[in-house]
Order: sequence, then C-alpha cells, then structure tokens
Amino acid sequence: MASPARVELELADEVAKFYADPLGYVLFAYPWREPGTPLADHDGPDKWQAKALKSLGEQVKARRFDGLHPVAPIRAAYSSGHGIGKTTFVAWVVNWIMSTRPHAHGTITANTYVQLETKTWAAIKRWTGLCITSHWFQVGDHRMYHVDHKDSWFCAPQSPKEENSEAFAGQHAADSTSFYVFDEDSAIPDKIHEVAEGGLTDGEPMIFLFGNPTRNSGHFHRACFGAERNRWNPTVIDSRTSRFTNKAQIQEWIDVYGEDSDFVRVRVKGLPPRASELQFIDQGRVFEAQKRPTPAMFGDEPLVCGVDVSDGGSAWNVIRFRRGADARSIPPVRVPGEKVRGDRSAFLAVLAEVLNGEYGGQRVQAMFVDSAFGAPYVERLQAMGFKQVQEVRFGAESPDHHQANLRAYMWHSLKEWLLRGAIDPKDVKLETDLTAPGYHINKQDKLVIESKEDMAKRGVDSPDDGDALALTFAAQVGRVSRPKRPGPGQPAAWTWA
Repeated sequence: MASPARVELELADEVAKFYADPLGYVLFAYPWREPGTPLADHDGPDKWQAKALKSLGEQVKARRFDGLHPVAPIRAAYSSGHGIGKTTFVAWVVNWIMSTRPHAHGTITANTYVQLETKTWAAIKRWTGLCITSHWFQVGDHRMYHVDHKDSWFCAPQSPKEENSEAFAGQHAADSTSFYVFDEDSAIPDKIHEVAEGGLTDGEPMIFLFGNPTRNSGHFHRACFGAERNRWNPTVIDSRTSRFTNKAQIQEWIDVYGEDSDFVRVRVKGLPPRASELQFIDQGRVFEAQKRPTPAMFGDEPLVCGVDVSDGGSAWNVIRFRRGADARSIPPVRVPGEKVRGDRSAFLAVLAEVLNGEYGGQRVQAMFVDSAFGAPYVERLQAMGFKQVQEVRFGAESPDHHQANLRAYMWHSLKEWLLRGAIDPKDVKLETDLTAPGYHINKQDKLVIESKEDMAKRGVDSPDDGDALALTFAAQVGRVSRPKRPGPGQPAAWTWA
C-alpha cells in the first residue's frame, strides 16, 4: 500500500498534466456520478462550459509560458442570460488555476458585496470542498490559500467599490499566474478594471469577465460588444441553450415581454439592451450617494419614513427614514418576516414606537406603508390616533403620466434623488436592493419597474430596503413650521407650514 506521501506525489503529478487542459481538470477533479455526492446525477459540464474550458486550454497552449518570460494576458469575457451556471464555471476556473499553478495570486470581485459573498465566493467554497485537491487549500470568508504557502499562493475576494480600487493594484506573479475574476461585471466601475490591468504585466496573467449585459456602455459592454471585443475573445450564451435553465420561465418572459424586447435580450439572450441600460438604477449613482457628505438640513425639512411589510416569509419588514436629501443619519429598522408570522402585534408595537419617538428633535411627519401586506397596520395605527400614517398601493395611478403606476413613480423619484441624496456607505443591503430591479417601457410608453415576483423568478431577492426607501417618495409632504407658542395650559404642537 502506497504511503500518504507517495499518494500526494502521484496526485500532484496527475494534476500537473492538466496545466493546459481545464476541461480535463474539471472532469478529473470532481466526483461526477459518484453515489452519495451532490454530483451523483451529473456527468460533467454543460455544453457551453465544456466549450469555454476547451478554448481556455487552447489559449494556454498557444502562449507557451516557460516560467521565466512573460506572455500576453489571457482575456475572456462571457455575456449571458440568467441561470446558465456561470458562478459554477467561475469556481472551476479558480480551482484549476490554484491547483495547477503553484504560487498563483488571484482577486475575485462582483458587482456588490452581497453577490460576491453569497454567490460568487460561496460557489468557490462549495466547489473547492468537492475538489480532489481540497485538502491542499484553506478557504475562509476572506481568503483561499495553500496550506503550506499561505502568503505566496492565494486568492481573495475584494469589494468592487471604486474607492477600493487600490486593492486591485500590485498583484504580480512573475513565475506563475496573476488572475482576476469579475462577476456581474456590467456594474463594476471602469476604474477597477484600469487598476487591475497593472497585474497583467508579468508571468502568465489571466482575467475573466462574467455578466448579464444590463448596460450598453461601460467596460463589460466594450469587451463583449464594443471596441475592445477583438482582444477579449467574448462568448455570448443564450439561456435557452443551457440544460440548467428553467425553460418554462424563459418562455413566460418571451410571451410577456416579446422575443425582441430588451428584457429578453438581456435576461435570456445575453445581448445588451437597446435602451441605455436595463438595470433601472446604475451602480455609479448609488456609489456617489454613498460617498456624498451628509447634507445640512433646514429646520423645517419634514421627516418621512417608508414601510415595506413582509408576507411573513423570508422577506423583511423594513422601515426607512428620509429627511430631505438625508437618508443616512437615521438607521433603518429591520424585522425578519418569520418573527411576525401569524402575530402582527410585535411589528405594530415597533411602528407605534417609531411614530411616538423623536429623531434629532423631530417626529415622523408622514409614514407611507405598502398596502399589499400593510393595510391592517395602517387601519390599526390610524385608529390609535396616528393620522400621519398613509396606505400606499404600488399599483395605483401615478401622479406623472410617464410612469405606469405609483411604484414606478416612486422608484423614478428615488433615482433622481440619488443625484443629490446621501445614503449609508456601509449599508450593503440597501446598495444591493437599489441596483436590483430591472425595468421596461410598456406599449403606452410608460415606465414599468420589474416586480418582486419577476425578480424572484430570475433568482434575485426581494428589494425590501429599496422599496422602503422608495415609499418615502409616495407623496409630497409639507414643510414643518416652528412650534406655535402654546396658550396657557396648552402643550406645544407642530403644525404644517
């Protein structure tokens, strides 16, 4: 029986054979068809994945890196519809590079930290655990590294924010591979790409872009469809060609939006929208609102709050505050949906506490509550004497004829407000929610914001925090006058200006 050291040496020799064969590595390294494993019912990669891995191997062979002389970067961009297994593909590529290239250095990023943490990096952790070389590496929340070479053989997730661009600089591996992976790249700032270019100057560098083409501008668009496509070797994957996708759901999208609509072009065909972008609120606008200093307020600026009420499931009950251009200073109140399932009294008490409280010496002048699951709260709060509570129906008529309904009106107002407003830069949930919904223009040339139901169908969480902030734009709220001087024995009271 071979000793453990001998077995390890044989494994290393076997893995080394796949240096220029990522497809062979994927077929070798994971337990395909093995009973009792998550891959018991799977033979191997999807057709597009196998083709892309084979192409990647051909590019490695063509460069003939000798460990001494630097070669041209391998650049690969993948534009796709939804549900094709691209995060799985990302994990395979990372495992292949880390296993076949001693002392490789890598950086992984995505459009938001939530996407990076819960999907991209989570997939890397999951597939590394299934990999035959899993015992070579330690994979934590902030780093993947070789157990014997922690400081010289590693990759790590990094925030995509423009102010974090320096984290992408200085990455070099002169005798190995420096690599970058950009997931959901459409919304990653161009500055991040510019800095990453500095890590592609020596060794055998590689850079991979993956995304849903929600914009027809920016670095990802140029790499896949624009002026830079000749050097990026782009691949476009239609969701209908993948064995993993929900074909019934795709057909429903085609029936509702039309075969040649921007929604189907982006979400299914992996093609850019004809309009400026399908993502309603762009990442750059959100980043600017995060960086903007908290604005000074006039004393008569009213404090309003929006309440997005959960159905009692996985979504959250969220209360968000805004005073003029400031949606940062007062933190949100968030209560898990399951905590109020079957018992509204707990959240009712929270709402009453908010309405009775003071924030910077001011009370809430208007509370706008989503009527879908919030109508009972509105009725009870008004009966308790809180006349500033208003029920809001997302499907109600918009005050502006350019929007299809009140929800579209509120989100449009929120988008315009972000050009001057301030939000918390540490609030990752709000950042993710604001950039999550898509949109389309209906046959009456009116704006329609993607519904929560449609977002769920394409695997995107309910934008509870985004809807709560949007609700603060449901109606104009009058400015508050200074307290009138009370008469003898009368309490002071705020009045509408």
